[in-house]
Amino acid sequence: MLENHAKLVKVIASTDGIIGRKKLQKIIFILKKLGYRFEEKFTFHFYGPYSEELSLRMEELTNLGFISEMKEQKSNYYQYRYEVTDRGRQFLEQAPTKLTVDDELTALLKNQSSRFLELVSTMLYFDHLDQEEVNKKVQEVKKKSNYTEADIDEAWAFIHQISQ
Repeated sequence: MLENHAKLVKVIASTDGIIGRKKLQKIIFILKKLGYRFEEKFTFHFYGPYSEELSLRMEELTNLGFISEMKEQKSNYYQYRYEVTDRGRQFLEQAPTKLTVDDELTALLKNQSSRFLELVSTMLYFDHLDQEEVNKKVQEVKKKSNYTEADIDEAWAFIHQISQ
């Protein structure tokens, strides 16, 4: 049980914090699709892949004092900033996890917009389809997001880059 918690703390520590619940969900989903061993199950939701288990685990980590969750107001909405606390760093030193995190990869993911990560994670969610079918599926399920062909091409290039 604690190993799953430690994996999340480790990812957040490797990025020096993550801003946004949606971004956190997408980063963990993408890492899972790249072969990192996360146990959380994802289903397709309004903003692409979503894990209720991940949300609950983050709530537990916050309640345990391993992660701080700060609510920040942006112009017309709120966003959440997640950072590892001193208590979380102590937990990591003793944590039962073998997960090794590629800091360059997590930094690369963190530096993408939530909108772009939503597109990438949606495409990866449908990776059992061929590329043309994925493109059609994205246009169908993310119609309101107005992703252009250029956006989708950029996402494919990104997927190829991070899959290396």
